[in-house]
Amino acid sequence: MTNPFLNLEYETAIENLGDSYYEEVSAAEFPKHILRFANDDLLPVIGLDKNAVKENDWIEAFGKFQGIRPFLALKYHGYQFGSYNPQLGDGRGFLYGQIRGNNGILYDFGTKGSGRTPYSRTADGRLTLKGGIREVMAGEALHRLGVNTSRCFSLIETGESLWRGDEPSPTRSSVMVRFSQSHIRFGTFERLHYLQRPDLVKNLLDHVIYYYYPHLTTSENPYIEFYRELVQRVALLAAQWMAAGFCHGVLNTDNMSITGESFDYGPYAFINTYDPLFTAAYFDYGGRYSYGNQPLICQWNLELLQKPLSLVIPYQDLQEALTNYNQYYEQFYQGLMVKKLGFNKLPDNLAKKLVTETVNLLKESQVSYSQFFADLASQFNYGWHENYTLILENSDINSSNFDTWKKLYHQALENFVREELDNIKITLNQYNPQIVPIRNIIEEIWQPITTEDNWQPFYDLLAKIRN
Repeated sequence: MTNPFLNLEYETAIENLGDSYYEEVSAAEFPKHILRFANDDLLPVIGLDKNAVKENDWIEAFGKFQGIRPFLALKYHGYQFGSYNPQLGDGRGFLYGQIRGNNGILYDFGTKGSGRTPYSRTADGRLTLKGGIREVMAGEALHRLGVNTSRCFSLIETGESLWRGDEPSPTRSSVMVRFSQSHIRFGTFERLHYLQRPDLVKNLLDHVIYYYYPHLTTSENPYIEFYRELVQRVALLAAQWMAAGFCHGVLNTDNMSITGESFDYGPYAFINTYDPLFTAAYFDYGGRYSYGNQPLICQWNLELLQKPLSLVIPYQDLQEALTNYNQYYEQFYQGLMVKKLGFNKLPDNLAKKLVTETVNLLKESQVSYSQFFADLASQFNYGWHENYTLILENSDINSSNFDTWKKLYHQALENFVREELDNIKITLNQYNPQIVPIRNIIEEIWQPITTEDNWQPFYDLLAKIRN
């Protein structure tokens, strides 16, 4: 039987741009290949039946990297913690291939931990097994929470031992394949500005619009329309992160996708309690990429993107387009939080007040962020419509705002007749999973892997996250 991954109709969109945008590279060879995660849920998107894909098919394609050539390490720069870095590019990964999904979207298979490239500098081009597990968890959890995110397609343990400066002993290694909408970053454009190549900016812009914003190809001015839509997409993504209680941790411009998709999960964390100052990266000493700063940082990154785009788009038009960002963000955040509270729609004044009071309650009480919404979903009942004191009556929330919040939530419920309450229950369950992988939960499933090579808690947790 032939390998179905190797028989897919791969497209050459990036390759056709030419080597001004990438370097051809080779994959590392690994001593072992143990398939630890295969994302069967994504197979139908690319037209494959999971029953027709065998374990060795995953290993051949995404561990031994057979069949598809060439592999492309993309060139890019980026602003890292506010400082421009021209020494970047794909340092431990490459574009494996591009495939058109059944939904018409062009997807990328991008590797992580697949070996050194010309952009590795002093690094080894490898990925720790724990880092791979964390990325699996991030993608699946964010997808369940409704965030526009890349997802891990496969994770293979490679049998190598890696030394890391923050760990006292060698750790296990892995190679991961990420399934995403595009490999192109803000930093891909920023490199071209650094080189002062407006011709390459224009080529890349035409490419991005043709493949990722095709509805704009007939627009009178597709370039500025692209930027306007990107502003909207990024505002939505920031709102999705904030509503999900997610802190990316490293929002450098090379970690911002040109499609407005979330990707590249390193030191991320889901917040335990509502804390705008929470930082996910231990090296973020100034709190630049704190949870609460994410909307502002995304706006700043969009402003930085104006530099390369201004080589082909009037700067005034770009500035004007960005003025809509805050309005978009507030609108999206309010709408998402209203849904987390169980309502598809509320009168605007009530929605604004309820979201504000919910955030105040979470901040003052320091109750578990994810558990608060999970309890709202699991405990919801018709009695809440009749008597506000019954709302979360078994909760141990300690806040002077709690009674005020319950009255306001009850007021929102009164906008609906009893027969509509089932829809509220459905919405609560849709937007609030019972399990979110906060750090201590990930540590709990990592421990049996390291001590007993026991992967069952990992698979059990994944099943709960996806439920």
